[in-house]
Amino acid sequence: MGQHVWERCDTARELLRRGCPFDRLEDPRGSTVLLKNQKITFHPKEQRHQKQHQHVTQLQPQTVLLHLRPGKPQTFEVKFKRVEDYPIDLYYLMDLSFSMEDDLPNVKKLGVDLMEEMRNTTSDFRMGFGAFVDKTVMPYISTAEDMLRNPCKRTEPWPCAPPFSYHHVLSLTANGSLFTELVGEQRISGNLDSPEGGLDALMQAVLCEEQIGWRNVTRLLVFSTDAGFHFAGDGKLGGIVLPNDGKCHLYRNVYTRGNSQDYPSVAHVAETLRQKNIQIIFAVTEDVTHLYEGLRSIFPKCAVGTLSNNSHNILQIIVEAYNALTSEVVMENSKLPAGYHISYTSHCKDHKLRRGEQGRRCSNIFVGDEVCNRVAGSVSFNVSITAPLSVIASQRPSRVIIKPQGYSEEVEVLLSPICNCSCQKDMVQHSPSCSHGNGTLECGACRCKEGRVGTLCECDQAESGKVVDSYLCRHDNVSEVCSGQGECVCGKCVCRKSSKKPNHAYYGQFCECSNFSCGQYQGRQCGGQGRCICGVCECLPGFSGRACECPLSMESCLSQNGKVCAGRGVCHCGTCSCYDNRFQGPTLLSASVVVLGVALLLLWKLLTSIHDRREFARFQRELEKRRWNRRDNPIYRSAITTTVNPKYKEQ
Repeated sequence: MGQHVWERCDTARELLRRGCPFDRLEDPRGSTVLLKNQKITFHPKEQRHQKQHQHVTQLQPQTVLLHLRPGKPQTFEVKFKRVEDYPIDLYYLMDLSFSMEDDLPNVKKLGVDLMEEMRNTTSDFRMGFGAFVDKTVMPYISTAEDMLRNPCKRTEPWPCAPPFSYHHVLSLTANGSLFTELVGEQRISGNLDSPEGGLDALMQAVLCEEQIGWRNVTRLLVFSTDAGFHFAGDGKLGGIVLPNDGKCHLYRNVYTRGNSQDYPSVAHVAETLRQKNIQIIFAVTEDVTHLYEGLRSIFPKCAVGTLSNNSHNILQIIVEAYNALTSEVVMENSKLPAGYHISYTSHCKDHKLRRGEQGRRCSNIFVGDEVCNRVAGSVSFNVSITAPLSVIASQRPSRVIIKPQGYSEEVEVLLSPICNCSCQKDMVQHSPSCSHGNGTLECGACRCKEGRVGTLCECDQAESGKVVDSYLCRHDNVSEVCSGQGECVCGKCVCRKSSKKPNHAYYGQFCECSNFSCGQYQGRQCGGQGRCICGVCECLPGFSGRACECPLSMESCLSQNGKVCAGRGVCHCGTCSCYDNRFQGPTLLSASVVVLGVALLLLWKLLTSIHDRREFARFQRELEKRRWNRRDNPIYRSAITTTVNPKYKEQ
């Protein structure tokens, strides 16, 4: 009771040194509470056909509550495992412009073949199909009436389909034969320019979850084309300036806003893919591969495969890309509250510790590999979150989502900063200890009523600013109130701390002392070997001096013969002070040793000078021997040409 704040608040070690009982210390620590911790699902191959996928869990835990002490990180572990027989939805989005005509027959056969291939991975696989060309306005297509009916100008073997922006053909289904049948009914269309409206179609295929039939499982989208893509701003060429609104606009499976909204931007598509947890596979021809490779650094989970001329290798591309995408785990999180910090540490299968951005990912994760450091050959993610030193308490904890890219499962993290001490629950209102009930006793300190001030609420605020009180806070008649480092309250100084460095404080009856104004040695206050008490260093045993810079031990002054300063000086502050100038060094080296060293240096300098002079003389002699005669130069040609007139005769 009756102590200033600076006396009551310090490190636990310092408070114990001052005599504070250990059981009266308030030192709150952060903690982790697992609110929902459902174990990861295990589906062995023999249970594939039991259809127990409704409760599949690949990520653990699901909900975590963190009690955070400001400035101190709180760490928890996240486990991830690729569960066997996990369901997969795959939507095939194909460019049906005229240049893709030879690719369509191979895509028609894809349904049954891919269904058969994916049985090795999962028994619950569904496929869907959609097609795109471009916006149906100039200059993307010809708007002539006959070109709108048949943009290819042919009738054999069949006319081309009218141009369209995006057409959803088949919702996700497990019927491979139906995929083959409906894709077989598709006809090639055509447009004028080379870039296609693929981003328009991609955006709708991602957003229209109900129409496509996306489930909350692994979502794959195959984007097949042989051309580049239009993006935001290109719509101005067709007089379309309204930006893409990022909403589903399918009516009877046709995109209805293609001619009224601009193409989406690449960043807009990337963010939508991230929100919908869709992993994309670009199956493109070699001449445009570089364009789609550039999207890999922007899209959350993306793979690029090179199509053959007629797409006969499309099955191989899909299988290889799926294995590549799902073999890497990359953790991401939603936006943190202002001032909070998050970091990741991964322990991958190669047993190497990774931090920073690399700490978010692990590669070569296969079915059955669990993210748990207790399983041999596996990996783990440790997530650390730190609250800022200055944080405002709220009634509801802040919420952050952590999830692996491309997966729908997530960890909900609730952030609850510790802003109060546990002793506050035992507060005593109108406590007699606070000047007969003029305040609330809380954690050993008085919180005064309105109008009362003082350590024990003993003064009236209206009277505490009088000249008498001010006089009591001066060291003498000419000094400042509280030495200019505090405020006079009830005739007593309340000293302040530094706002930039909370450990720096003023104290004393008139705030005349500080704990940071002592001498420094090697950039450290009191040389790091003492404490600053009212501007004077109180050194630890074994050190002395104004800044505790002098060790009392003579160990550093002992020479090789075991004598202090070789018997030729005295040891002061760990350094020898020699009696004779012929001797020097930390342990008094003999002057003869120094002379010998200098002599050797002079001899080396003499020898190198003689050698340099000889080399220069030889160079001069060789230079004088040279004769620069132009007649002897085989490549010399005179600049003068003489021509004789054969008809000229001298008179």
